[in-house]
Amino acid sequence: MRRTGDLKLIQELNRFIILDTIRQHGPISRSDIAKKQGISPTTVTSAVNELIRDGVVAEDGTGESKGGRKPIMVRFCPDGKFLIGVSITNTAITIAEMNLEAATKRKQVYPVGPGLVSDRMVQYVLDSIADFLTQAADTERCLGISIIAPGIVDAASGVIRFNSKLRLTDVPLKELAEQRFGMSTWLDNDANAIALAEKNFGVGIEADNLLFVTVGEGVGSGLVVNGSIFRGSRGGAGEFGHTTVDRSGMRCDCGNVGCLENYVAWPAIYTGLLSAIARGKETLVLELAGGDMTQITFEVFRRALQQKDQVCEDIVEEIAAYLSIGIVNLVNLFNPSLIILGGEMMRDNQVLFERIEKQVREQAMGIMVDGLEFRPTMLGADFEVKAAAAVLLQDVFHFSL
Repeated sequence: MRRTGDLKLIQELNRFIILDTIRQHGPISRSDIAKKQGISPTTVTSAVNELIRDGVVAEDGTGESKGGRKPIMVRFCPDGKFLIGVSITNTAITIAEMNLEAATKRKQVYPVGPGLVSDRMVQYVLDSIADFLTQAADTERCLGISIIAPGIVDAASGVIRFNSKLRLTDVPLKELAEQRFGMSTWLDNDANAIALAEKNFGVGIEADNLLFVTVGEGVGSGLVVNGSIFRGSRGGAGEFGHTTVDRSGMRCDCGNVGCLENYVAWPAIYTGLLSAIARGKETLVLELAGGDMTQITFEVFRRALQQKDQVCEDIVEEIAAYLSIGIVNLVNLFNPSLIILGGEMMRDNQVLFERIEKQVREQAMGIMVDGLEFRPTMLGADFEVKAAAAVLLQDVFHFSL
């Protein structure tokens, strides 16, 4: 006799399969779903009725007759429900209301001021989500909250194990959010989530082994190995920014010395620009920032680089050298078929992209770069919240978008 638990699991799996079939092939009739997936018409009808009640599927007119009555077609309704995507960085909390295809409907950025760390940061994250939810029209239609954050994140338990910049240690953020908002909550590392998004609906759809590297305020990586995110034993895999590139280098917040992040992330670049200006080096950066050093941003740096500013070109050369050392090590360790480069430092920065690719191809083992493809991320300006959405959607619906 089949156990009740086994039967419920089969029903859930069938429901996921049916929903994904409607999403990919709709409008489609119930009978065509049954034929395509080898599921009984009764099971399909029951599952479709549940999905219609849930608001994620709707009837959509009639199809062509194949000898009897015209079949009623059904289609996926991405706007039937929504989710809340939250991206935490060292300088901002970005929150968005998104549909079931990860399209942003509403977005708000909450700046993170200096000194906002530890318990105060956790409280600020929760307060920001609460503020955002006050503007949501109908939270009954919300599937849940999906949060991504830098650092070592144990996705299975929903705990931020360690973040040196924000001074977070063993923060049960998933549990805290669920207690406060009464909604299912997901938590994952930001680079892992972006790698997942790239695999599911970005440039990595065809790649079973890919490496995503992000360079911005910090440095991180996400690894997809044999089609799945590689997390390590406690969520610590992918801490690329804390690999050592200089044993005699500066001390990092993590306690080590010579960490890659301290040579290529934005704080290091900003410091380098200020140092060049102080030494009287000729650069467009200060002019593009309106004479105000506090207004020197990623965008200012990119614009100066596009105008072939020598100071910026020298910095890019140094960044490319350090990043290439780290990426070569990852290539030789994991042998990916695709490397995706993203983050604020890489956005619209073809010069840096090309130099990294060239140096990695020259320095890695020849067989490891044979057929290796380099691509810039194509997730767009909302990449952080789209990555957060990918975590929830894959878990809830068990399909690739």
